[in-house]
Formats: sequence, structure tokens, C-alpha cells
Amino acid sequence: MAKNPQPSRILAVDIGGSYVKATVLDKSGKLLTEYEKTATPASPSPQKLLSIIKDMAGKLEAFDCISMGFPGYVKDGVVKTAPNLGTEQWQDTPFCKMVEDALGKPAQLINDADMQGLGVVQGKGLELVITLGTGLGSALLQDGILLPHLELAHHPITKNKDYDQYIGDVALEEKGPEMWNKRMIKVLQVLKTVFNYDTLYIGGGNAKLLTMQLDNNIKLVNNKEGIKGGARLWFPLDAK
Repeated sequence: MAKNPQPSRILAVDIGGSYVKATVLDKSGKLLTEYEKTATPASPSPQKLLSIIKDMAGKLEAFDCISMGFPGYVKDGVVKTAPNLGTEQWQDTPFCKMVEDALGKPAQLINDADMQGLGVVQGKGLELVITLGTGLGSALLQDGILLPHLELAHHPITKNKDYDQYIGDVALEEKGPEMWNKRMIKVLQVLKTVFNYDTLYIGGGNAKLLTMQLDNNIKLVNNKEGIKGGARLWFPLDAK
């Protein structure tokens, strides 16, 4: 579907492993409506998730276009992986087009951490965004421009664990907050060494559990700040 060159009202949908949230934004990222929020069903099919988004959109004000953040690897609007939703049933699903056809509006679909990143960065230098929740989400941006998505969550951090397994919800529950924080100290040191970022932003539901002293160039952010990324998909930082 052709992209609307001048959308003024954007339906922003944050698809998470625990909840699906939606709101309508203006082009600056300001919320025009309160959030609609519903629990994400266990291993929802694409059609089930599409039905949820349609229902939520029907409860909100009118919109011109759609931005969606998805918990997996997305390429050109097509879902390739969905670790927390069930990859097998989602692989190669053209979900962006499905939503466009269902709602009759142009849409964009990207990784959920990428959308969060677009919403929180300042557009200055190399900025890394991570989200701490069910697993580890990540986004990398240079001067406000989103770089190709890396599934950092599935890169090994130990001999037998990737980041999701090492610091995700399951590890937090099994090891407890104290050990989880010790692991986070290691993770943050690795990220600092590997990326040499100018600023690191940490969001997600478990960010509030961090107890260590953070470097001056590390900032904690909340999910509501990240929803602005839905507007920046259509209106980048440099588009005044």
C-alpha cells in the first residue's frame, strides 16, 4: 500500500510478549488518546493478533497510518522470527500487509526494541538501546538513524547461554535480583567494550531492578517515552 506522505495521526502499536498496547500519536509523538492495553495470548497466531489490533484500533480515535513494534526479527514488513510468540507459526508472515489490508491504512512494522529506540534517542552519535523484560531487546542508531537490526539477544554471553537465557525473566526468577544484578554488571561491561557507544538507554519492565551505579552516559527510560518511535517512523528526528 502506498505510504501517506503527510500523515498527521499515527496509530502506534507495541506488541509485546506480555501485553499489546496501542495509542494514537501526533507527528511529534504526543499521545492524542490514552493507551489501550490487552494481555498477549499465549503463542497467538497471526490472525489472532490481527484480530486484537483491529479491536483496539476500533476503540481509538481516527488515524492516518500505522506503526508497529514486533518482538522478533522483521524484514521489509515480514516476520522472520518471533521467539516469545512462537516462531514456527509466524515465520515469513507478511504481517505488515495483513494489517494494512485489515485496517485500510498504510503501515510500517519493525522490531519492538527498534521502535523503542527511535522514541528515546537524542540523535547524537552512536546510541544503543536495550530493553530488559521477557528477554533482551536491542537497537542501534547513528545520529538518529536506525541501523540494521541485530538479534543481540541470541548471541552467546557464556559458553551455554545467550543474553535472553542469561538475564531474561526466567533467569531473574530462578537466580533472584542480587545474582541478576551481578550478571547485568557483566553484560553492561561487554556492551560498553563491544559498541563504544556515546549513550546507552535502558528500558523495559526489569530496568527498575538495576541497583548498580550507572555511568554518566547510561540513561534509564520508560516505555511511554519509547512509544514516540511510532511517530518517528514517519517523521524522523531530522524532519522538522
